[in-house]
Amino acid sequence: MSEKPFRSGFVSIIGRPNVGKSTLLNRILGDKIAITSDKPQTTRNRIQGIRNMPDAQIIFIDTPGIHHAKSSLNKYMVETALASLKGVDAILFLVEADSTSAGREEPVLEALKDAEAPVFLVFNKIDLVKKEVLLELTGSFARLHDFREIVPVSALTGDGVERLVELVGMSLPEGPCYFPDDILTDLPERFIVAEIIREKVFRMTRDEIPYSVAVTVDSFKERRDGGLISISATINVERDSQKGIIIGKKGDMLKKIGIQARKDIEVLLDSKVFLELFVRVSRDWSGSKKMLKEFGYE
Repeated sequence: MSEKPFRSGFVSIIGRPNVGKSTLLNRILGDKIAITSDKPQTTRNRIQGIRNMPDAQIIFIDTPGIHHAKSSLNKYMVETALASLKGVDAILFLVEADSTSAGREEPVLEALKDAEAPVFLVFNKIDLVKKEVLLELTGSFARLHDFREIVPVSALTGDGVERLVELVGMSLPEGPCYFPDDILTDLPERFIVAEIIREKVFRMTRDEIPYSVAVTVDSFKERRDGGLISISATINVERDSQKGIIIGKKGDMLKKIGIQARKDIEVLLDSKVFLELFVRVSRDWSGSKKMLKEFGYE
């Protein structure tokens, strides 16, 4: 009896902002590598997560939401998402089952017209809709593109996610193991640490603050005895008023951000962490190509 062939490949997860792409990636991996919040455009960079199975290795690519961009930062984000459609072996087009219509998905559907890889339409948040609503959506979307499969899931509860992974895995070509089978991502720890800190700012500050924030890790030092990792990071904002909000009264808000970030970083690194945070005003950085490059958006 012959063994099953080993399959491998790269799979892009695309969709509008805030449809649950990062939550789905974390659910697939069974661990958190992508930050999440209830605010759109949380993800800014291409993030790769690796799912290892006995007969397959799938590299999932989380991407920023596709939207009509105006600022330099938002244009970078959309370009990053669109670039992920090239050279991949499959595409997951994620839409919200509870609040979507085909018309709202036009920018993504337009981008898919030239896609060479098979596209899986993934309805997320099925725990929030009735079956008849889902059936109606399935019919309307099926007329718009030749999807390989239409798969309903709930990234929050995990319902349908393993079936999705199985279907994607079977669609991949035979290939090698691109990464060691004991890692979840190829991202450096410093990048994930900066993202975790940014996530806490997203979750804990007012609506206008998150989109003006970039986090840089200034130092990352591990003691020789392995007992503690010391991290220093800077939260960059665009205006003095934003700096005041992030610091908070008597430093309370910055302290809360630091406590919540440190907890997640300790889980990530499996080590005790000393985290020191600073806040700096980098005026109008999101519109400056030089500063965008400095903060890793290039």
